[in-house]
Amino acid sequence: MRHEGIQPDIITYNTLLSACANRGLGDEAEMVFRTMNEGGIVPDLTTYSYLVDTFGKLGKLDKVSELLKEMEAGGNLPDIMSYNVLLEAYSKLGLIKEAVGVFRQMQAAGCVPNAGTYSILLNLYGTYGRYDDVRELFLEMKVSNTAPDATTYNVLIQVFGEGGYFKEVVTLFHDMVEENVEPNMETYEGLIHACGKGGLHEDAKKMFLHMNQKGIVPSSKAYTGVIEAYGQAALYEEALVAFNIMNEVGSKPTVETYNSLLYTFARGGLYKESEVIMLRMGELGVLRNRDSFNAVIEGYRQGGRFEEAVKVYFEMEKERCVPDERTLEAVLSVYCVAGLVDESKEQFQEIKASGILPSVMCYCMMLAVYARSDRWDDAYQLLNEMLTNRASNIHQVLGQMIKGDFDDDSNWQMVEYVFDKLKSEGCALGMRFYNTLLEALWWLGQKERAARVLNEATKRGLFPELFRKNKLVCSVDVHRMWEGGAYVAISVWINDMYEMFLSGKDLPQIATIVVVRGKMEKSSITRDFPIAKAAYSFVQDNVSSSFSVPGWNNGRIVCQRSQLKRILLGTESTDGSKKDKLITLSNSPVGARTSQIDIRSKGDDVNYKTRMSSTRTELIPSAV
Repeated sequence: MRHEGIQPDIITYNTLLSACANRGLGDEAEMVFRTMNEGGIVPDLTTYSYLVDTFGKLGKLDKVSELLKEMEAGGNLPDIMSYNVLLEAYSKLGLIKEAVGVFRQMQAAGCVPNAGTYSILLNLYGTYGRYDDVRELFLEMKVSNTAPDATTYNVLIQVFGEGGYFKEVVTLFHDMVEENVEPNMETYEGLIHACGKGGLHEDAKKMFLHMNQKGIVPSSKAYTGVIEAYGQAALYEEALVAFNIMNEVGSKPTVETYNSLLYTFARGGLYKESEVIMLRMGELGVLRNRDSFNAVIEGYRQGGRFEEAVKVYFEMEKERCVPDERTLEAVLSVYCVAGLVDESKEQFQEIKASGILPSVMCYCMMLAVYARSDRWDDAYQLLNEMLTNRASNIHQVLGQMIKGDFDDDSNWQMVEYVFDKLKSEGCALGMRFYNTLLEALWWLGQKERAARVLNEATKRGLFPELFRKNKLVCSVDVHRMWEGGAYVAISVWINDMYEMFLSGKDLPQIATIVVVRGKMEKSSITRDFPIAKAAYSFVQDNVSSSFSVPGWNNGRIVCQRSQLKRILLGTESTDGSKKDKLITLSNSPVGARTSQIDIRSKGDDVNYKTRMSSTRTELIPSAV
């Protein structure tokens, strides 16, 4: 070509480098690049992409860095895109040290990083959970007067949303607005998704309003995030309104949208509402997936419809849905809540046999069902298994906490650390975790410790509906709790009102325990709900028969102010002094039998077990 007097141009060199990249010819690519620079041809993005591709295949990305250094030394400063391409390559390989090396190299050469450069490195740090490095780098970006763009903020929102820093995500949005950076659809989707996961329904609503003010039509993902946020706070009507508006504006719900609604209802045991959603999915041809069935199983369990829950598990096969870890955990919860010890043990062993380490929730469920059934040897053996579990520090720490090894404030910090780590997974996991942990603590007789754990849960934003108080009503809403958690919450609530009474504060006009929400509030069968029966028996046995189910709502257990005052006036110790607490919450030595409160008569218990066992026997062959 040169013999003919034709000088190669950028296209010529890039074509040669492309051939080198396809064949992995490192030496030849290096020669072409040097010749190109010597000839005064300025490399472009395509040039650097082929170089990175060539040496990336050979595992010699450092060679690209060397070539850039040669250009720097020769006074031919590479442009920003050359460094960004190399930085992106290291980022895809997860090589943080090497990526940071390129970043510092470009700064030392006098090449100012742009928003794209910082975005690549911020995403890399975030992918590997290095959140402090993310914060430091973002601060460095601002100090260096490099203006973040929408892509930068989107990366940060995704990173902190996935890391569980939900409130920090909201702060980023406000920072974005102050910096006059225009959010795009990806921004709003990331923001609302994080708010949904973290249960920040007020913030999700504000983001939604901000979209409307900007004239942006929310996407299906944005609507799903809002529904999720409302669902985490048990705001059922608001979730349904958002879903209906979504349909009205022509934003088509996805299977994730329907699943979000299903889980919203499932957590509160609103299985009638879940049935309607499943029916609608079928009518509209929305393919139900594993999450859909998992949600329905959990909803039936919370509503005490144990047979239906087991049937759904086996129906999954017809839909070609392979059960996952959450499915197996949900089925275990059905057997445990139903009090079927042998079936629970069999399911627990099935989880182990599948090669999965049973979660802390599974261990807590088994501890509770063993304790309730006076299978203390099994309970202690399982607790010891948690304590000696080398595969999971969380199992060990919580096992020690259950035993009482971390009660003093300095050691309790280890428990708080575990709780904070679990918080990053979002409210959905948090509710399952605290429900099962409270269940285990209560039935093992660790009631004071259970009250402390409940306080930790509410501090982290779980069960926001739990305690409500004004001049007219003082309520405790336990409809999303398991039996043990409900007992703890009611005990704390009663003791708080007793403390109000002793300090001379006015009592509310009515004290209310919310045990059922949704359509079933108007049904007479509501009283058969596990939580409804458990809560009613508990206050009858431990407080007063003045607590009753009103005719106007079957999902409430109430006590009028006059009756409540009489109850509290009559609480004296045997020596005539006032008690400190109306309901004593103490920790029994681990190993001692604890008094238990059975929400069913013995006859009912036998019937439950008979029905559940026969259901399991009938359905097992169809699963083979």
